[in-house]
Parts: sequence; C-alpha cells; structure tokens
Amino acid sequence: MANWLDSAIAFFSPSWGARRAAWRGSFEEMRNYDAGSNARLNANWRVSNASAEMTDRGYRDIIRARARDLERNSDLMASVTGPYKRNVVGRGFQLQAATKRSTLNKELEKHWKRWTQARNCDVTGTQSLNQILRMAVVRKKIDGGILFVKRYTSAGIVPFQIQMLEVDELDTMQTGTKANGNRVIGGIEYNRYNRPVGYWFRQYSIDGFSITEPVYVPAKDVIFYFDKKRPSQIREVSDMSQTITRIRDTNEFMTAVSVKERIAACLAVFIKKTFPPMTGGTFGRPATGQGAEERFSYDGKMLTPGMIKEMNVGDEAQVVNPTGQATDATAFTKLQQRMIGAGQGLSYEATSRDMSETNYASARQGIIEDELTYVEEEEQIIAILDEIYETFVISCVLSQLVTIPDFWDKKDDYLAHKWIKQPKKWIDPLKESSATKTALNTGQKTFKQIAAEEGTDWRQQIDDTAEVLEYARKKGIDLEGVIFDGKAKAAQEPEPEPQPEPGEGGTEPAGQDGKEPAAGEGSGEDVGETGSGKGGQE
Repeated sequence: MANWLDSAIAFFSPSWGARRAAWRGSFEEMRNYDAGSNARLNANWRVSNASAEMTDRGYRDIIRARARDLERNSDLMASVTGPYKRNVVGRGFQLQAATKRSTLNKELEKHWKRWTQARNCDVTGTQSLNQILRMAVVRKKIDGGILFVKRYTSAGIVPFQIQMLEVDELDTMQTGTKANGNRVIGGIEYNRYNRPVGYWFRQYSIDGFSITEPVYVPAKDVIFYFDKKRPSQIREVSDMSQTITRIRDTNEFMTAVSVKERIAACLAVFIKKTFPPMTGGTFGRPATGQGAEERFSYDGKMLTPGMIKEMNVGDEAQVVNPTGQATDATAFTKLQQRMIGAGQGLSYEATSRDMSETNYASARQGIIEDELTYVEEEEQIIAILDEIYETFVISCVLSQLVTIPDFWDKKDDYLAHKWIKQPKKWIDPLKESSATKTALNTGQKTFKQIAAEEGTDWRQQIDDTAEVLEYARKKGIDLEGVIFDGKAKAAQEPEPEPQPEPGEGGTEPAGQDGKEPAAGEGSGEDVGETGSGKGGQE
C-alpha cells in the first residue's frame, strides 16, 4: 500500500506516481533466497544458529528414547537396522597378520581366533567379537553411539578384554572446569582443543537401579563409536533422528487401516423397535392379560446360515454394512518406506526386501549404491578393530603368549596387519565371473585386486593353487585344464611335430603298397560315401 508521499506525488503528477509504484513493486519482488524468507509460507519456520552441543543437548535423550521405542515395536525400524547389521559386519572380518615372519603370522592369527571367542574377549563372557560388532552397529543407529572400554583382567587367554557401555552410562552430572583447565561436559573430560582425555561412567548394579560412585576411565582405554557431523559436536545423536517421525507416522497409518478393515469385516445387526419393550404396563411392568402380545428378547441370538427367525411385532432388523474401501495402503507404505530408506542412504529394495520391480541391472546398481553407504560404517568398524588388535598383540607380548625379543624396537612392523571381509554372494555369479575374467584379460584389473574383492589374499591364493596342482600330479590327476583356461593349458602342451609330404622323408605314401592310389580309391576327389568323388565318373 502506498504511503502518504506516494499519494501526494500521484496527485500532482500521475506519471511520476505510476513510475514510482512500478519501481516499488519491482523492489518488493526482488529476493535472494526463498529459504531465508519469512513470508507467509515460512511464517512458522523459526530457527537459530548454535553450536552442535547446544543444539543436541536438549533433544539427545528424548530422540534416543523414541528411537528405542520404535526399535522394540516397529518392523519398519528393524527393516533399516537389519541391512546395516548384515552388510557392515555380516560374517565378520578375517585377520591377516603382516609381519615379516610367516610363522609368527600364523601364531598371531591362531591366538586371535581363540581370543575372539566370547569367554576370552568379552568381560561378561556372553558375546563373541562378531556379536559385539553387530550389536555396536545397531546401537549406533538407534542410540547414536556406543563405548568400547578396554579392561585388563585375567579371565581370558591374555590380560585384555572388552566391556561394552551404553551412552546412558556417561555421568552427565560431572560438569565444570578442572584445576588443570580441562572441562567436563556430558560426562566427558576435554582439553583445550576439545580432545577427550577421560570419561566418567555411572556404575549401576545388575538390577539397573542402585548407583554407586562414578568411575573415571582414561581416554586411551575408551573407544567412542559415533558419527561426528559438525566440528563443534562432542557427543552422539541417534542416526535415526531424520527418520523416526516418518516411521512412526507410517506405523500409525497402518494401525488405522488395520482397525478399519477389521471393522469392515464384521457383520453387525441392529434391531429397530417400534415400541419400547416395557410399554403398556404399570411402573415399568409389561402389560399382561388378554390382548397383550408376547414379546421376547434378542439377547444371545446370533445369525446362522439358512436361519429363519420371527421377530417381535413392529421390530425391524437393520444390517450395518460400512461402505467404501480402505485407502490404498500399498502405494502409501511403499512411498514411505522408500523415503525412510533414502533418508538412511539405502534403497527401497534393501529395506523392504521387495524385488518385484527390479531387474538384474537395477538390482545391481542398487547394491552398488548401498555398498557405498555400508563402506562408511565399515571404515569406522575397521578403525576400532585396528586399535583392539594392537592392544591384543601388546597383551600377547606382555603375557609371553608369543615371544618377540625385539618387539619394542620394531613395534610397528610386528603390529602390521590387514582385514579381509568375507565376500558377498552376487545375483548372477556367471555374469560376475565373466565380467571379472574380461577385466583381468583386458588389464582393467589385476589378480591382486580381484582376490581382494573376493576377500582372499592373492599370495595365499596362488600358494594354495600351486599346492593343489602339486598334490594332483602326485596322484596322477591332471587339473591344469580345470584351474587354468584353455589357452594356458594349450601353452603347456608340446606342439605336434609337422608331418612330411607324401613321398618325402622315407614315409609311405597314402596308398597301402607305396603306389599312387587308383582313381576312385581315396583320391583327392574322394570325400567319402556321402561325397561325389566315389564313382563320380559313372
């Protein structure tokens, strides 16, 4: 609306007033960001900027509680956490010690396999290392994080075990600034660079109620597994925070549809009475005597097939048949589950296990994209395994389970190792193997790369192949053509000696008596009984 100045200008000079109004309208239409506008559509969108800890602190616990509630009661929540657990950890990671001593490598791998059993690696003795890792992946998705605490006990084969603690056990009552200048926030002590130097944990009794004095654990003995999304973030937030509202809405929708369908499946009959059942009597008593009609109750009556039943005079039966049909729940839930999976970086097929709309190419592309999501979690899991393995090796040396005289001088060499994950099964193994063979033959991949993708060590694979071939030769079995392709086998076979021409080198000619064959008897024109050479001159 024009102000008084605009009105005055328009009164004395309409042309100038029109120009001024046009410029004012153009200026009002100018904007830089719709997302930053406070216009009508964004009127209720009020936000502010704050540090990550200030933003997360007030909502961390309630988001975690809601995510846990959905974990207990929602199949949609399980459809998201399940693929992470199966694909990030799966059957676990195989250790390959990489020291320069092969005998030491085998010894360390043997002890590691024993240590990963539940009675050796877990302070509670209830979970193997693979089970601990699977639980950790799920707890990170639901709770936002979990803590691995190194405990030095005498219960296992080495004086080292793992204790798993939930983020709830961080003592948030421990706050303030220490004498050394460190600050304690959310149960974690930080130095001036916001690097954790220690953790304060509540100590619950086994019933989960009574609490003793908190215990302090140095940061070198704690591995905090969580996602850090901002530089100012110091603690966890549930990975499902973007998704739990949609999961809950979908659950509520499905519950409403289920109730509606259950009601529609019921046959309800109501009796409409013309007169009340007690009419005609005194003080509420039914009328008696001559002319009074006998009335009966419908209590306990039920509809049966082929039923013929008389009703009271004036009564009318009305059948309740709900009209309409349920909302198309399939399309709605598919859309919701697609968005739920996308919010967690997964495809619809990975969360729903519905492959009805895919072919080989689309399923393969979906697996590739999902694998990129899982790799991010695998990196964190492998980093945790690296630290656990290094502590395990040091414990082996200190307990003299293995003897390495120069360990402390060459510690990095003796801690060298790598992890090999078990390969996944493909949709079409024939196509995958053909593609691998083509990539190898064209130089796009090396045998080392292919072996790594299959979860094996290329040196070990070659050694195993050579061992199999050598054993087969001793037993008189030729496996060359089975293990190698036809070209490799042909290269190993001796070339046949060239045959001399007829009449040369003292060999007999094609005829049986050394003479030229007669016409029609094996001459060059004779191509067999089905040919035209035999008797062709007839």
